[in-house]
Amino acid sequence: MALLMLAPALLALVFMRVLPMITAVGQSFQTTSLATGVTSFAGIENYAYLFTDPGFHSVLLVTLVFNLVLNPVIVVLSAALALLTVQNVPLVGLWRSLIFVPAAVPGAVVALIWSTALQPDGLVNAILETVGLPPQPFLTSANQAAFSIGLMVTWGAIGYWMIFIIAGLKDIPDSLYEAAALDGAGWWRRLFSITLPLLKRPMSFVLIACTVGSFLIFAPVQVLTKGGPNGATNFIMYDIYNRAYLLNDLGVGQAEVVVLMLLLSVIVAIQFRLLREDRR
Repeated sequence: MALLMLAPALLALVFMRVLPMITAVGQSFQTTSLATGVTSFAGIENYAYLFTDPGFHSVLLVTLVFNLVLNPVIVVLSAALALLTVQNVPLVGLWRSLIFVPAAVPGAVVALIWSTALQPDGLVNAILETVGLPPQPFLTSANQAAFSIGLMVTWGAIGYWMIFIIAGLKDIPDSLYEAAALDGAGWWRRLFSITLPLLKRPMSFVLIACTVGSFLIFAPVQVLTKGGPNGATNFIMYDIYNRAYLLNDLGVGQAEVVVLMLLLSVIVAIQFRLLREDRR
């Protein structure tokens, strides 16, 4: 009976996750001639090409640096908003809803909203000029494009991850805070001695899930920058799309998918290992 109840979810998992993964692995060992359209076995040729391609090295570096900066920022901001919205403040439910709303907006729509705001004559530059700062190029600058994409992703993500951290805060027994208050501990002391230590597991989960999501960023790049300027936002998911569907090199694109899956598996395994060690 339990297996029958799980069958729809298991079938969805097989057809939407397992079979595409097996297909990607198989196609990563194939090559298709652009002249004849004939597909043949290529062995590790696609992987050898990837790992000797300076362009792929640049893609990996840009993706890793972006994630190393973005993910901790999202976790910290989500935790800060969660801490603020569990306080006894007026209209706290409304504030939570407003913070969560961007998480319900599709990624492509978020990209279009921020595309308008970050135009040379857009809202953000208008605000900067109001406070006496010069307008910025944002998406058209190699130095600012990745930051701009990160700003969009953060705006859309912090409300979603905030909910998980609020759930973690609700699990902390009130008796701990009451005992600390009786001992004369102030808000900051309670934060660092009780709240943050007991939030390690929820925040670690958010970091792991956020890492996976950030490695799969595609819509903002595809809609706004096409990987530019000068490859500054050419993250690995967009590079896969570019190689497989724009350059029509499906074998190399699928090899890059396999590399991405292995890279994510290693990163998530390390994070889970650290999570288990914290539990001990």
